[in-house]
Amino acid sequence: MSGPAQLDAALLRSYPMPLLPEDGDKEERGRLLIVGGSRQVPGAALLAGLAGLRAGAGKLQIATGASVAIALGVAVPEAMVVGLVECEDGCLAEDAAGPLLDLAREAHTIVLGCGLQHGPAMDGLLDSLLAARLDCPLVLDATVLGSLASRAGAVRAWPGGVTLLPHSREMARLLDCDAEEVEIDPLLAVRRAAETYKATALVKGQFSFIAAPDGRAFRFEGGGIGLATSGSGDVLAGIVGGLAARGADPLTATLRGVWLHGEAGRILTERIGRVGFLAREIPDEIPELLGAI
Repeated sequence: MSGPAQLDAALLRSYPMPLLPEDGDKEERGRLLIVGGSRQVPGAALLAGLAGLRAGAGKLQIATGASVAIALGVAVPEAMVVGLVECEDGCLAEDAAGPLLDLAREAHTIVLGCGLQHGPAMDGLLDSLLAARLDCPLVLDATVLGSLASRAGAVRAWPGGVTLLPHSREMARLLDCDAEEVEIDPLLAVRRAAETYKATALVKGQFSFIAAPDGRAFRFEGGGIGLATSGSGDVLAGIVGGLAARGADPLTATLRGVWLHGEAGRILTERIGRVGFLAREIPDEIPELLGAI
């Protein structure tokens, strides 16, 4: 099997985005659904949603816990925010499955996981969504990744294509192995995940690796230590989701999302410093970078 291709701006020209005509409207740029946030970390959904809009999604919907929905709606006035029933511990309740599926059926891309709280109820919601087998891209991140090992078959059966965005510890849970194994050979790990789940998979780290189900693999060396900050992963998930909502296939959305996220980190490192910039500052760099490629 060949080694990974270098992910840079030149390579991205081989993975173009669908054309956005000047006379198009927001519906043509896609409806992005973020399912995330909780009373403990409501900002995760905010970061993912803003990143999705900065990546060009036309419409944003956020499905989150009822206790934080109003605050999120005020913080992100561009979004339609729907409050879902919660358990006492802040998890979304299984009773939220019906309203969530109604939103999911109308979405062009779904991002699930940013800021959700793990528990049996969340697993029930995940099962309900996977059983719906909707024909739109599904981006899975954060807490939900820990529930996938026993659901690999359902992930493989998702018609619209799945993207997995784990760091090394989350990847280890996906593959039921030790995190050290992932860190020793992240390329092997990401290829195993892509094959096991029939998904586009990423493993985040100093150097990030991406793999497609057909065996293609890529290595990204940009970004820098400053991107290892709270909320940065939520921003990446939102960028990938926003690009997918615009019509990009899962691999194209992931490659471009990783590059945009990393280049934004490079710019902020030069402007602010090697560490200390905030995840909320990353999305503002995305529109100009979109123009660069």
